[in-house]
Amino acid sequence: MNPLLQVSDTPLFDQIKPEHVAPAIARLLEQAQAALDQVTAENFPPQWTAISASLDVANERLSMAWGSVSHLNSVADNPALRAAYNAALPLVTEFWTRMGADERLYAKYKAMDPASLTPEQRQAHKNAVRNFVLGGAELQGAARQRFAQIQERMAELGQKFSENTLDATDAYCYFATADELAGVPDDVIQAARTAAVVDGKEGFKLSLKMPCYLPVMQFATRSDLRARLYRAYATRASLEAAPDAQQFDNTPVIHEILALRREEAQLLGYTDFGALSVAPKMAKSPDAVLAFLRDLAAKARPFALQDVAELRAFAAEHLALPDPQAWDWPYVGEKLKEARYAFSEQEVKQYFTLPKVLSGLFTIVQTLFNVRISPDSAPVWNPSVSFYRIERQQANGLELVGQFYLDPSARSGKRGGAWMDDVRTRWLRPDTSRLQTPIAHLVCNFAEGSETDGVHRPALLSHDDVTTLFHEFGHGLHHLLTQVNERDVAGISGVEWDAVELPSQFMENFCWEWAAVAQMTAHIDTGEALPRALFDKMLAARNFQSGMQTLRQIEFSLFDMLLHTDHHPSDDTMALLQTVRKEVAVLPSPSFSRSAHTFSHIFAGGYAAGYYSYKWAEVLSADVYAAFEETAAPDGAHNPVTGQRYLKTILEAGGSRPAMESFKAFRGREPALDALLRHQGMAAR
Repeated sequence: MNPLLQVSDTPLFDQIKPEHVAPAIARLLEQAQAALDQVTAENFPPQWTAISASLDVANERLSMAWGSVSHLNSVADNPALRAAYNAALPLVTEFWTRMGADERLYAKYKAMDPASLTPEQRQAHKNAVRNFVLGGAELQGAARQRFAQIQERMAELGQKFSENTLDATDAYCYFATADELAGVPDDVIQAARTAAVVDGKEGFKLSLKMPCYLPVMQFATRSDLRARLYRAYATRASLEAAPDAQQFDNTPVIHEILALRREEAQLLGYTDFGALSVAPKMAKSPDAVLAFLRDLAAKARPFALQDVAELRAFAAEHLALPDPQAWDWPYVGEKLKEARYAFSEQEVKQYFTLPKVLSGLFTIVQTLFNVRISPDSAPVWNPSVSFYRIERQQANGLELVGQFYLDPSARSGKRGGAWMDDVRTRWLRPDTSRLQTPIAHLVCNFAEGSETDGVHRPALLSHDDVTTLFHEFGHGLHHLLTQVNERDVAGISGVEWDAVELPSQFMENFCWEWAAVAQMTAHIDTGEALPRALFDKMLAARNFQSGMQTLRQIEFSLFDMLLHTDHHPSDDTMALLQTVRKEVAVLPSPSFSRSAHTFSHIFAGGYAAGYYSYKWAEVLSADVYAAFEETAAPDGAHNPVTGQRYLKTILEAGGSRPAMESFKAFRGREPALDALLRHQGMAAR
């Protein structure tokens, strides 16, 4: 039987093959269409539960099957699966687009009496009516037809952008000599040698995957090696890449996406895509976003200029680099940090083994939110993937709260970055009256463990890796710990896009608490916990270059919003990027750099005219964490009452009410910028 059509608690990832995709999706689309026809019939009652019991049930089966295929396409890409995915993508997109603009279904929702609904259903209903409008339900004739065409083409283009980025990254390799790798950490060298052996080559295979690329940029003493990898990385998926990699150029994809987004916005009555994008978000307008970003940039700029001055002085005096180039800055920064704070990232890394970090993370979550995390079993797509369950103690025993997959390792065919995605959502099912618990994917791209003389050594994580893991786990908790029973507003569903990063960024703070760090570290050779003296050095360096890093994020955010407002889609995106860099950047970028060509967040990841959300939500998360600081015991232990209040008002509430209401329910007031500036060492002096 087709595994995509089997009803099971978890997807049958170990059985799904490319040939299963077309027949399964065809069958599930047929069932979803039949449900849509049923609920839009003239005699079908405009009742929430009745519609949900038919349409939502059918749609969830389609969503789960398609979600499984999409997930495998992201983490286990191969030519056959890619072809099957791309063949089904237009069919799935066409159905969702058509349903989202169905006048008959829209009329059913408008005919509902909100007073007859529960508070959760009212919020979901409000969102649904808004989404019908944004989905083109009020368009007529040629405009409706064109809107549908745009949705289908944009889905294809987003996938093409993602494929080009992945293929351009995977296609590059450089076989370095031992001499060229001077300064590079031993674990990275060992992994590079193993990769070369697998290819039957001499030397050390370097790639543009983060576990390889970043340590080379930070530690390699050879500037020419850093320059080689930097150019390859900065020109991926562009015509500035090497001739044999120009087939992955994303330039035409970018221009067409931008043109279609503007056309979509204007069809819906908005001047530009930026205005359309913020319509369902916390921010009131693109101008409000731009004002927020520029205000934050003005506050960060003096600190960023000081950062650059210190880097330049150190490079000239200690590294014989009077005029550092773009590929030198990570190396200079690492050397300055070592000199100033007397430690290196490589030294710290020896204490963060993946198993120990996971154990520490789970302990923090269990303590803070009164849950238990334990290993579980489910079919997986790769041997390195694990599965867990979260439970809560009740009077009659342990109650299942949710489950999650963890896929930590970088590998060929897996797109870069880190993300959380939902497998299924908490839902009091209208077809069975059974409570369905949520399941999530947590995906990272860390280095793999290694075998040395037959002995397995676990993966070593940088402190940034640890922070990334906590970040994604925060998203997971938002999805998994919800107590909302209506699927459209449970967990992350229905949460405004510019607030969805609050729980993820909140969790990052624990990576800077001594009590937390002490229990998640064990030296790979000695088993000893991270020394307090080394942690104090890390803490002193926490805000190292925070001004520069803030401006870098603002550069991306401004570029994104301006690209979708003032910029004409046919104009050169590089010209706009250069303008933004002149306004906010404090370090020059080479003319060949094409960072926009792999900016997957905005061209393939849902953050279009929304990248500002990271900074916007950072204000919220810093203010939330400040409440934990204010109520902590003298020894730093968190007040369990504060933890439970955060759980109840934000995590459990999910999208069942506006994010600002949840924030104010926790904090008792609207958010303030002070905590963010203080946490990042940029408070007014």
